[in-house]
Amino acid sequence: MKFGKDPHQIEVNVPTRPALFQAVRSHLKEKTGFALATLNLDHLTKLPEEPAFLAAYRAHDLVVADGRPVVWMSKLAQQPVELMPGSDMILPLCALCVETGRSIALVGSSDEALSGAAEALKSRVPGLEVSFIHAPPYGFDPQGAAADAILRDLASSGAGLCFIALGAPKQEIFAARGREIAPDVGFASIGAGLDFFSGHQVRAPKIMRMVAMEWLWRALQSPRRMVPRYAKCFAILPGLMIDALRQR
Repeated sequence: MKFGKDPHQIEVNVPTRPALFQAVRSHLKEKTGFALATLNLDHLTKLPEEPAFLAAYRAHDLVVADGRPVVWMSKLAQQPVELMPGSDMILPLCALCVETGRSIALVGSSDEALSGAAEALKSRVPGLEVSFIHAPPYGFDPQGAAADAILRDLASSGAGLCFIALGAPKQEIFAARGREIAPDVGFASIGAGLDFFSGHQVRAPKIMRMVAMEWLWRALQSPRRMVPRYAKCFAILPGLMIDALRQR
């Protein structure tokens, strides 16, 4: 299904988890790179305003739905897609790396958080190898010389899949750049997912996620940052509903 209006339209082109895992397994086996983006309402507010973000998104091979409103709009359009939050994809994707004999890389967050996440992932996924870890400094430019240097080191590490935890739009822009400089590596933008595994952030309780209230948990944890973000998200919902009805 497509979201947004031309010329800023983005398509969720992987509708189900089995389809995602099949595609990623194929890339890992064949040692061909890819970029995976997880579309949510926050991204949809940013895409029309940030040309670099839009260009990066369009350079991604795989786009899934991360956020219940995106799923609800797809059902309204009678083109349903499954909910696939980036944080929930980390362990299954790590398992695919073990299955195909590929190692992973972690980029973003902080050195301490990445080290903690690496240990947590290796304990949860037996046989997992972490071959590259890098936490860029504050103010990191995902299109700058430092990013290119990281990507060259990443390409040399032999990693098959890189989890990027830089937040949008930096992580998607970094992934798109990675498709050029490290074309044999897969990239998955997963936001705060690694911080959850390291314990540096606390994810909403499962019951809140089940009733679509994770946004409220996050707003309460960081109101100054999250409340304005969610206000923008709610503001675009009526337009998305109209677009979804037109796509029936």
